[in-house]
Amino acid sequence: MNPREVKTIQDAKNIVKERQLTHVKVGLFDNDGVMRGKYMSREKFLSSVDHGFAFCDVVLGWDVKDQLYDNVTYTGWHTGYPDAPVRILPDSCREIPFEDGMLLFLAEFSEQAEAVCPRAALRRVIEKASDMGLDAYAALEYEFFLFDETPDSIREKNFTDLKPITPGWFGYSMIRNSVHADLYAEIMELSETMDFPIEGLHTETGPGVLEAAINVDNALNAADKGALFKTFIKVLAQHNGLMATFMAKWSNEYPGQSGHIHVSLRHKDGSGSAFHDASKKHNMSDLQRYFIAGQQLLMPQLLCMTSPTINSYSRLIPGFWAPTDATWGVENRTTALRVIPGSDKSQRVEYRLGSADANPYLALAAALGAGLYGIEHKLEPGPQIKGNAYEQKHPEHLALPRTLWDATQAYKASDPARALFGDTFVEHFAASREWEEREFRKHITDWEKERYFEII
Repeated sequence: MNPREVKTIQDAKNIVKERQLTHVKVGLFDNDGVMRGKYMSREKFLSSVDHGFAFCDVVLGWDVKDQLYDNVTYTGWHTGYPDAPVRILPDSCREIPFEDGMLLFLAEFSEQAEAVCPRAALRRVIEKASDMGLDAYAALEYEFFLFDETPDSIREKNFTDLKPITPGWFGYSMIRNSVHADLYAEIMELSETMDFPIEGLHTETGPGVLEAAINVDNALNAADKGALFKTFIKVLAQHNGLMATFMAKWSNEYPGQSGHIHVSLRHKDGSGSAFHDASKKHNMSDLQRYFIAGQQLLMPQLLCMTSPTINSYSRLIPGFWAPTDATWGVENRTTALRVIPGSDKSQRVEYRLGSADANPYLALAAALGAGLYGIEHKLEPGPQIKGNAYEQKHPEHLALPRTLWDATQAYKASDPARALFGDTFVEHFAASREWEEREFRKHITDWEKERYFEII
């Protein structure tokens, strides 16, 4: 059986037995979109796929460095860090190319923990769309830098003087992708084997940077594919003695790394695209216009879901292909929202605010949820931006927060955020972002020492 043919619990049991596996890999994603998981014995898996299993809820209560939040209520020392119930998702089955037939299954938290589970947060937004008679589709694009480094060498260098795999600025380079054709082939083979197929792969502007566009799928599958892509590109790189980073901006000398989100809606009754109307300008239906208006209005309020790290805000500067205000335009890459006119099949909106460091589940939940809010309330967008959005003045309420702390305060105060994701999720995720900001404030930067040490 092909792993992607697995749909039911019985299918999952059959393929594990068919491959005579002694162990199976199971993983889930935390607040930051980091994959956490383990090998599980066949006997344990066969039981767990029926009844679920327990996973220490600390993975919902710590940061990317495994440091424990001290400001959350769902989990913490006050709860004793108990196990939380987890369900295995049979139809997520994939083969891991590097592990001789090993199978990987995704999982997500259930029962009480479901309220703060990132994947479940997206699923609830998708269910909202379904209740509105709409099916959501998405495609994620990621830029990532590759370095001729290892986990040891980057630490020995203190993350300075790193060597990208290629020098210079050379976007869409046929030379680079031909010289490194073997690596590109491995990336494309990995994407096919693990079912996050790549529609386009090319060099971007900057040394050693690539961009991959993952094929469109229903919204939940699209987020799964984005999360797995980010995880296993890093694995593939390290198998080749390289390092990949999805930091929003690893160097001030180069543009930041985006995680653009393409979103479209289709009517559940089979009548076609909810965004396409050939009788309207730019083929934009009323629903697409409302959708864009919701995304525009809520973008500043939901920013910490799409720009979740301290580093994210280094990317959001004028003139470096990242938006600085909640603007929209038609085929305009200087705006935060890019309407892409097309056919019934291709009419969509690109949420260009997304950065590569975002949790794919939460970034897509924000982009989709905000749009649904616009449809629900029949909102109207501001004027379409033509020309260079960076050079134009925009209404104050469309300005994006400039720091993670400010973005988090806007998120906590957002009634639409609470309506979309629930109070429990908003409070928990906001606390995790406040923790991230506080951890940053504990450190003295090289810039501060160079600037003040002798002179001040």
